[in-house]
Amino acid sequence: MIPVASLEGRKIALFGLGGSGRATAEALVAGGANVTAFDDNPASVDAAAAAGIPTADLKSFDWSGTTALVLSPGVPLTHPKPHWTVDLAKAAGAEVIGDIELFGRERRTRAPEAPFIAITGTNGKSTTTALVAHCLAHAGRDTQLGGNIGTAVLTLEPPAPERFYVVECSSYQIDLAPTIEPSVGILLNLTPDHLDRHGTMENYAAVKARLLKQAGTAVVGMDDDWCAGIADWLEADRRRVVRISNTRELHSGMFFADGRVVARTDEIEHVFDLAGIGSLRGRHNGQNAAAAVAALAASGLSAAEIDNGLKTFPGLAHRMEEVGRQGNVLFVNDSKATNAEAAAPALSAFERIHWIAGGLPKAGGITALAPLFDRIAKAYLIGEAAPAFAATLGDRVPYEISGTLDRAVERAAEEAGATGREEVVLLSPACASFDQFRNFEVRGDSFRTAVGRLSGIDLFRKG
Repeated sequence: MIPVASLEGRKIALFGLGGSGRATAEALVAGGANVTAFDDNPASVDAAAAAGIPTADLKSFDWSGTTALVLSPGVPLTHPKPHWTVDLAKAAGAEVIGDIELFGRERRTRAPEAPFIAITGTNGKSTTTALVAHCLAHAGRDTQLGGNIGTAVLTLEPPAPERFYVVECSSYQIDLAPTIEPSVGILLNLTPDHLDRHGTMENYAAVKARLLKQAGTAVVGMDDDWCAGIADWLEADRRRVVRISNTRELHSGMFFADGRVVARTDEIEHVFDLAGIGSLRGRHNGQNAAAAVAALAASGLSAAEIDNGLKTFPGLAHRMEEVGRQGNVLFVNDSKATNAEAAAPALSAFERIHWIAGGLPKAGGITALAPLFDRIAKAYLIGEAAPAFAATLGDRVPYEISGTLDRAVERAAEEAGATGREEVVLLSPACASFDQFRNFEVRGDSFRTAVGRLSGIDLFRKG
């Protein structure tokens, strides 16, 4: 835990007692702050109180003299309208901040030289975050991994001069971190997302750009107009910018081409070959790897250390995760792909696919994937979306309605194995999981279990 000593003795209101909110409350109490916490869920309030966190209804709270409202990132700050606690805090003259801001203040107080690599973007954040942390740890650096990737940042070890922090930051978290100041900030890409919480694409981009404004080095993707504009703005402000791309060659920067990341500056060019690294398969992972290379180089790792880290990266569960092999058939778990856009990278990465798809359908179905249909040897459809997906596939792709995931795995393995060719059985559902599974993680675990029951299977990762 990182006790928040910077607010010792201060009057603090906190709203939101889920995972990160509860951890933040505990860190504030440990640091000596005068905390009053609340949540709309009575069970969360009771659990926090039982753990020794002072709680009270903030609607009847005396806000006078309150230094800050610490807000959980899932609670609206501005859109569609500010949460009622935000209005009360602003009326009392209290700042509204979140856990990433508190971490940043503790770092500046305790060990401002501690490397802090912050990663954001619409897509690819988690893979890039995990890749950077893996390479650092593999090179023997003291590495702390947290943030939006699933580990609350204030549960990490306290800042120390040579302790590296690799933190995934959502737009919600950045919005609550007005003084965020990473040593390296990464902005991968921007596409319309979370506009219900930010109002407009301009607001969303401005929040993401804030991560880079005070960064020692800003690593910025060049494959969309929003990010390219942010890179130009930062450079005009005399910030150090490293550009990355997965679609074009750069005169200076890091770019992905022909299965390799090329790191090019005026003085030197180094090539990192991604061929054979299953966890970094696909053009989208080329951008993730380019961003990681840029951040690691800026953080002092040698080319050899970076290369060794890339080659040993195991990948993330449920994101193009290579589960196992049965003879000529590779089994890949991409359960995190809960819509067509998210399924496209996996379908683009393989040539002969036995595709397991379906679940609770999203708007638009799979029509956007039509340009990739020629890669699909056969589709095995499950869940509520199966009839609609079958209608979209029509005569273009052979398919069967398997109904359940277990049945789909059995049938796909049988038919893929019979070809004698190199084949892939890919779970990339393009759907939410909630018709048959509690979440995409449970769905992915069920896929891994079903694959594990096949005869002659060589599992790569035990689940």
